[in-house]
Amino acid sequence: MVAILEHMTALADPTRCRMLLLLEKQELTVTELCAILQMPQSSVSRHLKTLADDAWVVSRRDGTSRFYAMSGGDELDPGAKRLWPIIREQVAATSAAGQDDRRLRGVLARRRAKSQEFFASAAGEWDRLRSDLFGDTFYLWGVLGLIDPALVVGDLGCGTGQLTEVVAPYVQKVIAVDSSADMLDAARYRVGSARNVDLRQGELESLPIEAGELNAAMLSLVLHYSPSPGRALAEVGRVLQPGGRVLVVDMLPHERQEYQQQMGHVWLGFSEKQMRDSAMSGCGCCRLIPMQRGPRYLRRQRPGRSSKKA
Repeated sequence: MVAILEHMTALADPTRCRMLLLLEKQELTVTELCAILQMPQSSVSRHLKTLADDAWVVSRRDGTSRFYAMSGGDELDPGAKRLWPIIREQVAATSAAGQDDRRLRGVLARRRAKSQEFFASAAGEWDRLRSDLFGDTFYLWGVLGLIDPALVVGDLGCGTGQLTEVVAPYVQKVIAVDSSADMLDAARYRVGSARNVDLRQGELESLPIEAGELNAAMLSLVLHYSPSPGRALAEVGRVLQPGGRVLVVDMLPHERQEYQQQMGHVWLGFSEKQMRDSAMSGCGCCRLIPMQRGPRYLRRQRPGRSSKKA
């Protein structure tokens, strides 16, 4: 009973109720509250202290500013949670609250205008500015959050484990397979103590994976090393669960025969027809997406040449 009376005392002033109504909707600084409530800073700060002392509001620092918001969730005790809806209903219907809401929209519009002014002046340099702050590939890392965390993924022809390292934190398990013991040693060093990574030695055409063990499989720039790409894709189909997906990233046909001598390539890329026929016979339906923009070694290719994702 004492607690509910204390809450009622804190909300006995109509100004504090209006303030709480605003802070329930939006985080605001003292300066912004002054503009909305049309009150001096000393009065706003005094009311905020009363609300904070009774645990109605919380605050956080953002640079040199401090933002206030209404407490939520477990921060409010049961008595406060029952009391506030009654207060809110009464205060929201007042003309003062309506004026506050109008001025709140003005404050938020000024925030938005500040961002828009920056974008108008920085549009030409935006990509560079963002890369300087966050790196060249930060947006790709963000997209990984869309991956189903329950997936068991195969990194087939994993090499030194670059893709495995990227994907492992976002899925249940990665089974990484490569035929080279040296490559697997490098992958083992890269992934370190990751408990959900299983490194296995084996060939693409005879994978050391049980039938239906994978939800998804990745073959990144590896199919052109296989002596039998069609057989490799058929084997991928075997280890995938029904409805599973396979991502193949490889090169379109090219004339760089030096790749065969310098990097051990067996095939000088694959046409869309080759990929479609192989995928249909080995893994079912497929979608082909030519990648026209990519790393510098792809951009140096002759016009019309590109990497491909299937």
